[in-house]
Amino acid sequence: MNKVVVAGGGVLGTQIGLMCAYTGHDVTLWLRSESSVGRTTPKIERYRKSMLDDLAAAKALIGNPLGKLLYPKGLIKSWDGITAEAIDELVSQGEKNMTDNIHIELDMAKAVKGADIVIESMAENPEAKISVYEQMKDLLEPDTILVTNSSTLLPSMFAEHTGRPEKYLSLHFANTIWKNNTAEIMGHPGTNPEIYNKVVEFASEINMVPLQLHKEQPGYILNSMLVPLLTSAQTLWAKEVADPETIDLTWRLATGAPKGPFEILDIVGLETAYNINQMKPEAKDESSVTYKIGKLLKEKIDKGETGINAGKGFYDYNK
Repeated sequence: MNKVVVAGGGVLGTQIGLMCAYTGHDVTLWLRSESSVGRTTPKIERYRKSMLDDLAAAKALIGNPLGKLLYPKGLIKSWDGITAEAIDELVSQGEKNMTDNIHIELDMAKAVKGADIVIESMAENPEAKISVYEQMKDLLEPDTILVTNSSTLLPSMFAEHTGRPEKYLSLHFANTIWKNNTAEIMGHPGTNPEIYNKVVEFASEINMVPLQLHKEQPGYILNSMLVPLLTSAQTLWAKEVADPETIDLTWRLATGAPKGPFEILDIVGLETAYNINQMKPEAKDESSVTYKIGKLLKEKIDKGETGINAGKGFYDYNK
């Protein structure tokens, strides 16, 4: 698959687009408005720089026994026998690819024309996703594969709205995909197995490790483990048991993890965390902890404290 369209220019949408461009694919980011362009363009530059910086920094890991664990796995296909010269070549080619191979388009019809695969990477909002699918379904060419990067929603919820349920499934990436190069692949009962296998192949093409799910599971593999952690941390915060910094410190000290749950929430983005929280039925019950979590998150969002990309979330990144 050569022509890739990413619908959405958020944190992961931008990273997915750059990763596909880095691996030589022709990439179009479809955005809904000029204001979206203004928000996405700086993200493209920031993540492109982060990827190239991490790639160049990998030269310092050559000869280090920990190098094979720490190198950016999405940017270097194999660590065995890697040389500084080879990394320099990857930096040079990567910079060219991530400049020449990525484009922004506001016209959906133009964006999806000739697409081999469209990766929907919109907010975790079912109505918004359905709206995009309904708008897109008559514009896609017959052979175009459509996947969703949804982190919590099942593809069977949307299949009927896509106009191509047999060519529709989930392809979920983790944040900082050039280092955490996982690709969770999950079909729904109507997904054509041949299409599923093509998406597995595509994931390998863009230097991801395909993680195949045998059945639908809310949250896939990763978020089935991660979301309960983040929810537990937010519950402690909402109940005023401890502040976010102390909760994070506890997790890091006790597990050796590099980041605590609130640091992870800042990376994920508080708007995404809020949308996931508000999908729970108890979010409307003013006596519930879930309601209080939503209220606290909304207060931060309304102040513009939406996470690391905004410069401030639970932590201040402008200092």
